[in-house]
This record gives sequence, structure tokens and C-alpha cells, in this order.
Amino acid sequence: MANKLAHEIRQSKPFASLEQEAYLNLQRTAAVLERALEETLKPHGISATQYNALRILRGAGPNGLSCQEVGARMIRFEPDLTRLFDRLEARGLIGRTRSEEDRRVVLVRIAPPGTKLLASLDDVVEGLHKKPLVPMGEKKLRQLIDLCEELRNFA
Repeated sequence: MANKLAHEIRQSKPFASLEQEAYLNLQRTAAVLERALEETLKPHGISATQYNALRILRGAGPNGLSCQEVGARMIRFEPDLTRLFDRLEARGLIGRTRSEEDRRVVLVRIAPPGTKLLASLDDVVEGLHKKPLVPMGEKKLRQLIDLCEELRNFA
């Protein structure tokens, strides 16, 4: 059904250019994947943005990162990291301290409950990633990765 609709849309030429069609397809695909992630995380009381921040902090290790460093690593630009961190800290998932070297810098670290939450989500999220991608096979996945990286280099 979805393939038939996609074929009909292509035949009716609703796009101004092939580039526009590709661009909009990327946006629609990203939205579908993000919606699936949001739905997967919802029962655990966490948003995709919060999950992303926690994963970044888990990867940073015990030293944590500055707020600016977390912001630079986020998948999507987050204009209000302070509020995001406030919510995570209120739940005991992260901790914040001022840097000893520069009191203007706030360091953020994942707390044990945050690490535990992520560990409980690892298999669930891995399954979410694999479901649509495993059928593509390794060759197509490598091509997809390369194409996405190429596109980001132009952005």
C-alpha cells in the first residue's frame, strides 16, 4: 500500500526538483524514525532528547562534560540545555558541578540512576534500530552511512 502511494506520488511529479524530493524524503524518514524512538522511550518516562543527552554523558565517563560540549554533541540543536538538565537532575539522572579551573563552566555527569536507566533501555533501543535496518544488509547500510556523512559535510 505504502509503495503504491509512493509510486503514484512520483508519477504525479509534485516536487519542483529531484533534490527537493530527496530532501523531503530524508526529513520524512527522520521524522518517522524519531517518532518510533519517542514511542519506545515514552513508557520509561524519557524523551528522545533526554535519552540523547544521557547517552552522551555515559560516553563521557566519570569526568563528565561541560554544558557546551554536551550541546555540541546533541543530535538536534537544543536551545535550552539548562532546562533539559534541570529535568534530568530533578529525577536524579545527572549531577552538575562548577569547574574548579573556571567557575563559569558547569560540568555535567551522569548519575548511577541515569546509567541504570540507559542500561535498561540498551536492548530495547538496539532492537528499534535493527528492525528497519537489518533487512537492508551491510552493503546498503554502508552506502547509507556514507551518503549521510557526505550530506552533513555540505550542511
